[in-house]
Amino acid sequence: MNRIRFLTAGESHGQALNAIVEGIPAGLPLCEEDIERDLQRRQRGYGRGDRMKIEKDRAQILSGVRYGQTLGSPITLLIYNKDWPNWVDKMSVTPVENPAQPLQMPRPGHADFAGMVKYRTDDLRNILERSSARETAMRVCVGAIAKKMLAQFGLKIYGHVVQIGSISSPISALNFLSWKNKNNATALSEWESLMDKVEGSPMACADENANSEMITLVDQVKELGDTLGGLFEIVAVGAPVGLGSHVHWDRKLDGQIAWAMMSINAMKSVEIGLGRKVVEIPGSQVHDELFYDEKYGYYRDANNAGGIEGGMSNGEAIIVRVAMKPLPTLTSPLQSVDTGSKSPQQAFRERSDVCAVPAAVVVGEAMLAIVLANALCDKLGGDSLAEMKSTFARLPNAPLGW
Repeated sequence: MNRIRFLTAGESHGQALNAIVEGIPAGLPLCEEDIERDLQRRQRGYGRGDRMKIEKDRAQILSGVRYGQTLGSPITLLIYNKDWPNWVDKMSVTPVENPAQPLQMPRPGHADFAGMVKYRTDDLRNILERSSARETAMRVCVGAIAKKMLAQFGLKIYGHVVQIGSISSPISALNFLSWKNKNNATALSEWESLMDKVEGSPMACADENANSEMITLVDQVKELGDTLGGLFEIVAVGAPVGLGSHVHWDRKLDGQIAWAMMSINAMKSVEIGLGRKVVEIPGSQVHDELFYDEKYGYYRDANNAGGIEGGMSNGEAIIVRVAMKPLPTLTSPLQSVDTGSKSPQQAFRERSDVCAVPAAVVVGEAMLAIVLANALCDKLGGDSLAEMKSTFARLPNAPLGW
């Protein structure tokens, strides 16, 4: 990504998290309230830990915005960690008289061990503070800005949980957002109604039965001192044809999306459209046939491609599924080794969640929004929102899709 870039900084229990965002066009209406909603959504979810009771995240905009509009210059964001007063000595920037004892029992599945070896430290605290998913709060802030920009061009992004452990929801954009037996307006209205249910669900799940079963499973696993992963789906509606490109490996839109999703803590696989299911059926049942109607224009009767063909958006809904592993911090810790004495020890236990998949949905939305905002800026060019809209209005009529 070369149009919209961002850097985040900060430790999980440090003073604050911050980010610098570059490439947002001038003239985009933006205020702190635009970011606050998604930060609150990130803290949701049944099975979250005690940290969510402490932090009530709110981002401050420190630069790049004047009188409620972006300037085209870098935007600086800041979130203070409310837990910082409890960590002043342990996370002091300056030397202290009595430093905390080093933590030397790395957690299997975490960045602890590899980070300790890579950075030659005998204290996994130096690794876990930055490798913590606390960092994703800043990604959600950047994603909220990207969503605000995409909305100016009619793009909307939705996310929901489709599986926790062994419990699955039957609801998926793969079998819902297509033209088969529906017209555009009706299907989109029904889809939005389902996504409204997600916002009221403790598990961010649109199916009520699956939601209840997921909660029961989380309770059972919590009693065992264990954790749960899951699968979530992110859907972008309204993307024009031609975001991304087939001409270079690093310009392929699906490649950029996969990279962005895999950069999120604890993610282990990414699928576009049918994903790995394409190996189970012949090509005649995989590829989305193209039709034309005088009233609606070009359309498909299915969206197995997930809205991307040849590394480019094809006008249909962009459908991404991401698998999240169970979190590696367990209240019944796994076996590890004390890296100081080399003796067997239980892994270190940090405050954590039983299940954080509902929160990961919001981070996934943010990363997809950032990728699509970058691709849109790349396609439209320009330094201001007005210039981008002018170019957008002159785009050739695209196949009528999502």
